[in-house]
Amino acid sequence: MKRLFQYLIFVPIIAFVLFYMHTKYSEANSGEQAPDFEATLIDGTSFRLSDLKGKYVLLDFWGSWCPPCRKENPKLVTLYEKYSDKLTIVTVALEKDERHWRKAAEKDGFVWKHQIVNQNKFVMLSSIARKYGVSEIPAKFLISPEGVLIGKRSFKEVDDMLSFSN
Repeated sequence: MKRLFQYLIFVPIIAFVLFYMHTKYSEANSGEQAPDFEATLIDGTSFRLSDLKGKYVLLDFWGSWCPPCRKENPKLVTLYEKYSDKLTIVTVALEKDERHWRKAAEKDGFVWKHQIVNQNKFVMLSSIARKYGVSEIPAKFLISPEGVLIGKRSFKEVDDMLSFSN
């Protein structure tokens, strides 16, 4: 019985560690084409990331249930307002229940078109998040106008880059 109990504890821990390592080491690398994906936006239209070439893209993974995400959302809105002429923001809400994101997004001032809700019982199993190696949120990735992944960037780094770009 003791051995069975050890297996019941040991197997989920090993599975989690393997999943985490796979996610971290299969992430997209800076300097490569940003991993493309298709999704449905909140207004029901089809979306493909590669269709956004021509402007910088900030791909933001967040959740309505995530206090650090919610704390950063006003900075995201400020970036949108300041650079909407050269920056497209794409938010991917990782949710267990998609009903909660709308209230949070409205309260936090998300007005941009490119909003995606990715519902999954295990939020980090999102296929989009896995393509980018997201193992924790918030996570933000900057993509060049040519579709090349610049990498994870802070708000200050994004602001600095965009203030110097043409």
